Amino acid sequence: MTQYTIRRLLLAIPVLLGILIVTFALARMIPGDPCKAMLGEKATVQVCERFNEQYGLNKPIPVQFWIYMKDIVRGDFGESIRFSRPVTTILIERLPTTIELGSIALFLAILIGIPAGVISALRRNSIMDVVVMVGANMGVSMPVYWLGLMLAYLFALKFKGTPFWLPPTGRISAGLVAVPFYEVFGWEVQAETLKYHFLEFFANLYIFNSIITGDWEVLKDAVQHLILPSMALSTISLAIIARMTRSSMLEVLQQDYVRTARAKGLMERKVIMKHAFRNALLPVVTIIGLQVGTLFAGAVLTESIFGLAGVGRMLFEAITARDFPIIQGFTIVIAAGYVFVNLIVDLSYVFIDPRIRLE
Repeated sequence: MTQYTIRRLLLAIPVLLGILIVTFALARMIPGDPCKAMLGEKATVQVCERFNEQYGLNKPIPVQFWIYMKDIVRGDFGESIRFSRPVTTILIERLPTTIELGSIALFLAILIGIPAGVISALRRNSIMDVVVMVGANMGVSMPVYWLGLMLAYLFALKFKGTPFWLPPTGRISAGLVAVPFYEVFGWEVQAETLKYHFLEFFANLYIFNSIITGDWEVLKDAVQHLILPSMALSTISLAIIARMTRSSMLEVLQQDYVRTARAKGLMERKVIMKHAFRNALLPVVTIIGLQVGTLFAGAVLTESIFGLAGVGRMLFEAITARDFPIIQGFTIVIAAGYVFVNLIVDLSYVFIDPRIRLE
């Protein structure tokens, strides 16, 4: 397994390089001038020349790419054109929001989707099966932006003043402050160092930060703010996982070893969980890994609708403003995360089915 892991990590390098090349090229093919987008349509030629020289946009495209690649090797994603701040700093501020949102959405999709698919397969052609499949088809069909607005309208407006009310926007209520855990523990950290950025990243994970600091008020508030966007984001993935689980379970239940287990007199629960469900997990785990990309794509709309300052919303704003460093930096980090998740999925096959040998 070690050799397989190393081989997969090495193969990820050309994949990330290809993604970087495509992103770099597509960013510069976006209609519009970064100078005009940032400074307005009335910006003079002289002003735009100084602007392009400041950010290296006056150099030939191959030269720009070569400079950017050298910076990437040093771990420098450049400086944002729009904010005049390092992209790494902005990434540390924005990525934790998307990670929390995507993790909760994926957790909901797995928690509901897999049991729903199993029950639907075991009760094939029953009312329960029809209800689950109709719900799954509706879930796949509902756009994230429409569902998000409907959830906000229902829980924030119609349920206002009731115990079911949920906040429609933001990540935390005004007036609440999530004190970083390293400050609570009295750690002395020099600003703008590698250690500071590392600790700041985890401190911006509000749920993690509030748990280890014991700030239950912030924890409750942060979770409440993530419920609606997570529900909206998880719907499509939940439906796909439920349908895949049902299909895989129906196929496995027809296999000879399941019939043999039943013929031996094993309890039905043991037959389902030990013999059927475990063997049906492989395609389900695969589809779960693929849904990570879907969640990142859906985060763009979800974060915009619910006012969350995450990676998706920042990418949308960066594309609008022609902020090339943010577009490139955020895309390569998302791609690296997606490659890593799929590596974890591949490695999990060995533990689900010991007959598989990755070497």
